[in-house]
This record gives sequence, structure tokens and C-alpha cells, in this order.
Amino acid sequence: MSIITMTGELSRVLSKRDVFVLALGAMIGWGWIVQTGYFIDQSGVTGAISAFVLGGFMVSVVSLIYGELASAMPFVGGEHVYSMRALGPAGAFVCTWAIIFGYISVVAFEAVALPSALAYIVPGFNVFELWTVAGQPVYGTWVATGVIGSVVITYLNYRGVRPAAQFQAILALVITLSGLTLLLGALFNGTSPSSPPLAGAGIGGVFTVAIMTPFMFVGFDVIPQAAGEADVSPKLLGGLIGLSVACAAAFYIAVIWAAGQVATGATLVESSLPAATAMEIAFDSVTIGRIMALAGLAGILTSWNGFVLGASRAIYAMADSNMLPERLATIHDDHDTPSTAIVLVGGLAALAPLFGEQMLVWVVNAGGLGMVTAWLLVVVSFLVLRYRDPDFDRPFKLPAGYAVGALGLLLTVFFVGLYLPGSPSALAWPYEWAMVGGWCLLGVVLLAVAGGLPTRTEAKAHLSAQQLED
Repeated sequence: MSIITMTGELSRVLSKRDVFVLALGAMIGWGWIVQTGYFIDQSGVTGAISAFVLGGFMVSVVSLIYGELASAMPFVGGEHVYSMRALGPAGAFVCTWAIIFGYISVVAFEAVALPSALAYIVPGFNVFELWTVAGQPVYGTWVATGVIGSVVITYLNYRGVRPAAQFQAILALVITLSGLTLLLGALFNGTSPSSPPLAGAGIGGVFTVAIMTPFMFVGFDVIPQAAGEADVSPKLLGGLIGLSVACAAAFYIAVIWAAGQVATGATLVESSLPAATAMEIAFDSVTIGRIMALAGLAGILTSWNGFVLGASRAIYAMADSNMLPERLATIHDDHDTPSTAIVLVGGLAALAPLFGEQMLVWVVNAGGLGMVTAWLLVVVSFLVLRYRDPDFDRPFKLPAGYAVGALGLLLTVFFVGLYLPGSPSALAWPYEWAMVGGWCLLGVVLLAVAGGLPTRTEAKAHLSAQQLED
């Protein structure tokens, strides 16, 4: 099977292993290396784990909903297809544009994280100060490294989805082994430093960490985005989504616990790479700490790789349904990839290093709002389709579907509220809200260039054609 367009086709070449490691590698990328100290410092080990249990529970429910929808509609674009069928063109545009914002925020994060990692590993890396952003210097070496990394990852995805998936499998194994090594170090050498269970931050500290968890878990939805290129049964596709979230949650909780056993949050937060520092303390070896940092580079590349894939497929799906300029739906004749969309994502990522290290926090928070907004609309789509199309073929069908959907709705609405003004964990003004506003404005401009929203009749015709072609 393949998805045919006027400009080429996407081929089904991804195995079940490829699909799983694409999602897992996208989730357990680099964030845990640089943010673990912040998590523990803000809410203590107990609070950080509680935040990840809360976030993981929300994402697990949402991932099960995704599983049913992906099995019923295994087409490229994921959220775009579900929301188009359930909510029409306007709902599909908001949902897909929001998830693209989340994906590109991860890609931008990795473009800044790469020079951050090298600054930890390579003495004297920070040279050629260019300017300051929010009081933080931006170095020429940071910008050059981020741009070069963007070019390499973009080219890898441009060349084909299969090489990108194989690259992902190797690096995901490296990340998993590094996390297990830290866990073993904590088990045998941990000292359980004493600190208040919530580090004096209370529930506010838990929520501060909780709003960062969607960013840490986003990646399971790369599976629906690449569904049109997966040579996997629809039922198994749905199950792989839930399995990838469960594995990522276990990994994060284990790393937070292990880091908390060898150092206090105050110690870890002072390090640019807290997980590497925890490894260094656990084994009393600077060398092992630096090896951990090198392993962390694999995490940068897996997330970067996975989300270039996810973002480009979502952009392609929007352009293919006439919500973005038609050129973004171009499929490369030789490589069978959405080449123009990939180049656009890579170009946006290359801009991130211009804003320096402060960009890491901004994109985590602002991008998280985009992700949760999209998940909320996917849950709404699930409930609408359960009510309106009860006989629709769902190979991976959830028992008690309405109850699961209602729970997912409550959880996603709650998480959206955590980002809004009045919440103790609200997005910061002006930088984080400026990112959200700028993305909304860009979406309106590109929609206008594409000629505006298609009609419901046109949207239905597009969905019917897609199903017939698959």
C-alpha cells in the first residue's frame, strides 16, 4: 500500500521495530540530560516523580485514544486526519498547526542542546560572543554548531525515511544503556541525600514540573504521523503507541530517582548537564560523566531526527489538504520524502541557536502548550467519532471508550489550564507568549497564501480520496 499524490508517493517501508524506536527515541531524547536537576530542584525527587506520574498518566490515556484512531485511520498526518473527519477544516487546522508548533519546538530545542552538550564536553567551546538574549550571551560556536547540526539532520531525513529509522534504532539503544548505567550507579553508590520531599515548593513546584512533562513525552504521536509509511497492521500500530509511552515513563522516573540518590537538586541544577554530573558523582569519575554527556548526544539526535520526520509529515498533510501552500506537499521523485516540508522544518531549527541557551526553557514551555492543545482536540475528535460513527472499523478498539475519552478530556483541559495566566505555572511574558503569538500569526499568513480553509465538502472529498488511494 502507498499514499499517492499528484507529486509522488510515500512508501510503506517501516517495520514494527522502526515504528517503536522512532517514537521511543523521540521521547527519551536530550531533555532528561539537561532538565533533571531543574526538576529535582523545583519539587524534590518525590515531587518530580509525582509530576511525571501525573503527566505520564495523562499522556498514557491520550496515547490509548491515539491508538484507536491510528488503527482506524492509518494515514499520513495523524492528528490532521482525525480532526478533519470529526471537527472539519477549522478544527483540523488548529489541531495540526498546534502539534506542528510542538514538534518544531523540540527540533529548535535540539538545535540549541547540541552546542550546550559540546560546551560541557569540550573545554573552551564558548567563544566569539555575538550578543546577549535575556542576559545570556550567544556565542558564534553555538550558532555554527546548531546550524551545521540542522543541515545534517535535515539531509538525513531528506534522503529517506528508512535510513532515518535505522539511525534512530542505533542511537535509541545508546540512550537506554546510558540511563541504565546511571540507575546501576545509584543503586550501588547512591547516598540518598536528605532534602524535603517536595523541596519546600509544595504543589506549585509539582505543577511547575508537570507543565514540562508534555514536552518530555511528546514523540509517541510521531507514530500516527508516519502511519502512512508503516508496514504494520492497524491493530499493532495502536498497541505500539501505548507501549512506547509506558517505556518512556519508566525511563524518566528511573533517571529522576537515580539522580536524586547521588546528589541534591541544588547541586544538580548548577550543572549545565545534571544527568552527566549525577553519573560523575555516582561513579566518582569525571571521565564517566563525560561519557554520559557523549551518550546524551545520541538523545539529541534521536529527538531531532524523530521530530523532523513528524513535523514534516504534518506539514505535508496540511498542504495536501490545501491548508498550507501547495509546494509544501511536494514528494521527492527519488527519495519518496516530503522534501520541501523537511527543508522548511530544518530551516526553522537553524534559527534557534541565534537566541542562545535561554531558548531551551522557552521552547519547552511554549511548545508544551501547542502539544496539549492538539491532544485536547484529538480527544474531542475521538468522542465525536465514537458518537457519530459508532460502526466505523476500529481494529484497536478501547473498552469503555466514552469513559476513557471523558477522562482524557478532563486531563487535557486541566493541563491546558496550567499554561494559562492565573496558574502558578503559567507561560512567561513576553518571550514564551511571543512565541505562541508568532506561531499563530505565521499560521494565519500561510493559510491566506494557500487560499483559506477548504469547504467541508472539499475536506470530505479529500479524506475519501486518501482512503481509496491507501
